[in-house]
Amino acid sequence: MAEVTFKDVAKRYGAVSIIEGLNLDIRDHEFLVLVGPSGCGKSTALRMIAGLEEISGGTVSIGGRVVNELPPKERDVAMVFQNYALYPHMSVRENLEFGLKIRKTPRPEMDKLVNEAADILDIRHLLDRKPKQLSGGQRQRVALGRAIVRKPAVFLFDEPLSNLDAKLRVAMRAEIKKLQQRLQVTSVYVTHDQIEAMTMGHRIAVLKEGKLQQLGTPLEVYERPANVFVAQFIGSPPMNFMAATLDANGATLVGEGFTLPVPQSLRAVTAGKGGKKVKVGIRPDHLLQPGQALRGEGATVQTHVEIIEPLGNELIVHSRLGEFSLVFRMPPQQPPEMGATLPVVVELDSLQLFDAETEQRLTP
Repeated sequence: MAEVTFKDVAKRYGAVSIIEGLNLDIRDHEFLVLVGPSGCGKSTALRMIAGLEEISGGTVSIGGRVVNELPPKERDVAMVFQNYALYPHMSVRENLEFGLKIRKTPRPEMDKLVNEAADILDIRHLLDRKPKQLSGGQRQRVALGRAIVRKPAVFLFDEPLSNLDAKLRVAMRAEIKKLQQRLQVTSVYVTHDQIEAMTMGHRIAVLKEGKLQQLGTPLEVYERPANVFVAQFIGSPPMNFMAATLDANGATLVGEGFTLPVPQSLRAVTAGKGGKKVKVGIRPDHLLQPGQALRGEGATVQTHVEIIEPLGNELIVHSRLGEFSLVFRMPPQQPPEMGATLPVVVELDSLQLFDAETEQRLTP
């Protein structure tokens, strides 16, 4: 078993706190993605698992064993870095063998492990080349192979795709996901790219300023964000937000330039909260054109088109509703005119409400 557990983990550099009170359970065989903006502490958390960062407080456990004081070589983990970290003077085969030689692995077993990893990653034809003779994608495969041959209890990935071009990133995302499914190894993957997080992880842990904001499956985090930060960080384009106040009956949302009825599905949340200030969230996918299939109740608002982004299969339209910006998707066949007034149907049952002060989710 190779569960990884953070219990009240802290990391400080003098008076500066990078991570504070992190509690997180990573299940055996799980692919967990740590995601968040730059500086949120996700790479620091990963390096604490590896033993490359000293822990200021709390405990990190691997397979039920506290590893705070163990050196990296005794933690049974393998790390894949952003910059590949290959030895330039060694061949691909020698790079793959390096960790095994340190462990004094017998030559027959070493050859077997290297050849198995090379076949899994389709790099057997590259074994005699030097890293400088490889493309970025091939170097990343070698870096993955060096981790695989060690047969670790835990794989650690520190933004391994950020140096690749967009097309290759998509291909390597699929390769890493297939690799994890095949090997069934507990994996912790760090990225700032929410698309990587959504497409790769069994679960996502969203971090902000060293604190865990939400832990859940990609669908849970997307559909039921715990707070405004998560709602804005996860999703592309991100969730739209508008400030509003509940009327005296808690049945209507009144904002600058719009009025929306509270759908029946949310009345239990807003009842008795007349006058409460809220942030109304709505995903671009839930702003529709008149005539499009609607889920539940709908209300039409008039928006003013500001920017149109054609993506081939769809348009991303940036518009204004009163003082607020609204972004939504449209079919590409009949693009609106810039500056035009465009009716948009708000899918009311998809509205999400957040407390205006705490920015925590109100909707069930």
